[in-house]
Amino acid sequence: MFNESTEVVEGQPVIVVTGAAGFISSCLVQFLNSKGHDNLILVDDFGEEKKRANWEGKSYIRTVERQSFFSWLEEKSPLVQFVFHLGARTDTTEFNYAIHEELNVQYSQDMWKYCTANNVPLVYASSAATYGGGELGYDDSHEIVEKLQPLNPYGVSKNEFDKWALQQTEQPPFWAGLKFFNVYGPNEYHKARMASVIFHSFNQIQQNGVVKLFRSHREGIKDGEQLRDFVYVKDVVKVMYWLMEHTHKAGNGLYNLGTGTARSFIDLVKATYAGLDKQSNIEFIDMPEDIRDKYQYFTEANMKKLHDAGYSEPFYSLEAGVDDYVRNYLKVGKMW
Repeated sequence: MFNESTEVVEGQPVIVVTGAAGFISSCLVQFLNSKGHDNLILVDDFGEEKKRANWEGKSYIRTVERQSFFSWLEEKSPLVQFVFHLGARTDTTEFNYAIHEELNVQYSQDMWKYCTANNVPLVYASSAATYGGGELGYDDSHEIVEKLQPLNPYGVSKNEFDKWALQQTEQPPFWAGLKFFNVYGPNEYHKARMASVIFHSFNQIQQNGVVKLFRSHREGIKDGEQLRDFVYVKDVVKVMYWLMEHTHKAGNGLYNLGTGTARSFIDLVKATYAGLDKQSNIEFIDMPEDIRDKYQYFTEANMKKLHDAGYSEPFYSLEAGVDDYVRNYLKVGKMW
């Protein structure tokens, strides 16, 4: 367990997890702990008190502030055996591209260069937001990356880094960019507007018994029938761990990470009500103007590449994942 005097022992192999105070990364830290890994260096901006519960109670060697991480690496020269680079600005409603570029592109390039120079395998977070409106489908083919047109600056920044990575002749010994689809699950209490629809639905049910969903503003799609590939965070971290354990199997490149099955927001809300043993009660409201023309009406991951690489574990169904999340975390206010 971490304490303030803990330091990296020379020659001790460590695993770096960036974004460790955030949603997916803190779940990854918990999963790594469950597999016996406490040789972890957690990197993030640890100044946000509302995120403290995400890393407190986890086992790790030490935390390092994001801004000083590369100078810390230079000073300490730790024996890094793997990097999970999940730290990013993930707010899709932040339209100042410079903010996304600094963290999602430039910082990621620095991480890539470090891993390349030091022969360290790298898994990093890309996003299904790179696919934009889905005009080119949802195949994690490298051939379409240059042609993709994301709908917001966040998606643009993620695609810019993917493009840059694919152009590099000097690479880490293994690398994978994971295009996360709609991830939900415990440890997202701090995410406010950007938290999952399940999180918001749970809170609305608790407050007034009614869940409000966005109306459809597209002809041919009924209200609440917008479709997304919702993937439980417990499956996401299992895939990342599998990649760390099977770098010899998986080829370098971009991988979709969803379930491969699109489901509606109505299905999602009904599953949330079921987790609370209640009858569903849904109302529809207009979508905010600021996101209306940037909204994805359909996403569904083509998961063939990951399965072909050898990953064969079953994914949680929407109903099973939501039920676990609602009953074992949201209802009892528990972290993972």
